[in-house]
Amino acid sequence: MKSNFKNEIQTFGRSLLLPIAVLAPVGMVMGVSSALGQSYMVEKLPFLGADFFVTLFKSLRIVSSVIFANIPLLFAMGVAYGMSKKEKGISVFASVIAYLTLLISMNVNLQLTGNLTTESPALVGQGMVLGIHTLKIEALGGIIAGLIAAWTTDRFHRLELPLAFAFFSGKKSVAIISIALTVPVGMLLPFVWNMFTSAMISASSVFMAEGIGPGIYWTLNRLLIPFGLHHVFSSAVRFTEAGGTYLIDGSTYVGILPAMNHILFDLGPSHPAWQEHMPTLSAYLAPGQMLTTLFRIPAIGLAMYHTAYAKNKTLAKGLILTIVLTAFLGNVTEPLEFSFLFIAPKLFIVYAVLCGLLTIPMYYLEVSMGYIRGTVFDFGIFGLMYENTQWVSLVALGIVNFIVFYMFFRWAIVKFNIATPGREKDAGDNTLLLNKEYGKIADIVVAALGGKDNIKRVENCVTRLRIDVKDTKVMNMEQFKTAGSTGTFIPSSNHVHVVFGPHVEFVRNAIDDNLAGVQ
Repeated sequence: MKSNFKNEIQTFGRSLLLPIAVLAPVGMVMGVSSALGQSYMVEKLPFLGADFFVTLFKSLRIVSSVIFANIPLLFAMGVAYGMSKKEKGISVFASVIAYLTLLISMNVNLQLTGNLTTESPALVGQGMVLGIHTLKIEALGGIIAGLIAAWTTDRFHRLELPLAFAFFSGKKSVAIISIALTVPVGMLLPFVWNMFTSAMISASSVFMAEGIGPGIYWTLNRLLIPFGLHHVFSSAVRFTEAGGTYLIDGSTYVGILPAMNHILFDLGPSHPAWQEHMPTLSAYLAPGQMLTTLFRIPAIGLAMYHTAYAKNKTLAKGLILTIVLTAFLGNVTEPLEFSFLFIAPKLFIVYAVLCGLLTIPMYYLEVSMGYIRGTVFDFGIFGLMYENTQWVSLVALGIVNFIVFYMFFRWAIVKFNIATPGREKDAGDNTLLLNKEYGKIADIVVAALGGKDNIKRVENCVTRLRIDVKDTKVMNMEQFKTAGSTGTFIPSSNHVHVVFGPHVEFVRNAIDDNLAGVQ
């Protein structure tokens, strides 16, 4: 039971990535259009003031803003899709219905209890959502609806009803039952919301503590990566009271991301809220991650290359360069982190603590940048194209981080003889991955897992396969290296993770084909 609970939590964390994956590129579009429309940009580049460009940038902001205005709905669909094991399409459909039901049920509660207010509703956490005056519980509402829809789908998608009601059997019953289950949840939620809010506010006093808060946040974020729970933790800070509550121009914004979206895309660098809030918000979003993706990961990679055995340097160079660029360009850090996590767990703990400690100065340097992912593209758009971002301070702090991480990892690898890439007796080979020979990789992985008969279920997240097997004893863990895996571990009974980095989805597709007998 404990093992199943862990697996479900990991699956839940993975399901949160789907809406986040949508927000990141749309945020870039909004960032570019908002930055190029700022008055200081028009002064520098007068042609941006032409009617064509003004209309273009305004249109892009309007179109992309609909995504940010409906973040809870995205979470409802994403969680339903990720958590349901059967009939995912029905689950997504039911999640939308459940979310609408949740909104109107909370509206009914507020009316019956006399708590519905039209005067300054934002001050009491109320507002209009999809045309319904309701309690604004933001992304949490979508998550609740998604969980209800996923559970209902798996439980009732084959429900058989008496002949008189046979039309409503099976898949058609899922949406109807989701409504029935969501109504009492929506009626009850306003009563428990105050308690939940108080708990999140208490948590925010730790995570959002002035100065040291970002250090605590990023240390925990790194430590949760092996368990796949960092997405859950990040989402709590981004979208709930755990990330603080911000009153800006009379409106209340819950969590760091809604507040940043408003300041970044609606108000701009000249508004007083930029100076007041952006240094705090930034430390928990892209700039905090940039220290890892743009400076720490390259430093660790360089230390690994310099400490690799001479005979392995050529092979190690290709592997290390690939996983460093994966972080630099795509914000996927797990391949490099997993390359030393399981062979030197104490080193990983120190790494996580260092990540936290060396993020703290960012707050005092008043770095004020968006957005979520922390790639070099975020730096170019939200650092260089906006005013008052203090990007020079970020680079200066990044250089300090690079030096510290390089020197520490080079010393630790040699001192403790850690078998990082290029120092193994039998180094892994990523040739198949580089050549995109996913069919051959699938053959190796299936064989390493003990064959088709030993495999119960195959899923994937951003960087790793997550596989349920019947018996872990028949697996060949070393064989995964020949497929290009940078790390393999068993987090719970009969469940194995195999790390392939950004190639993982294509590897998973090839494995699905292999198991289905498709050549």
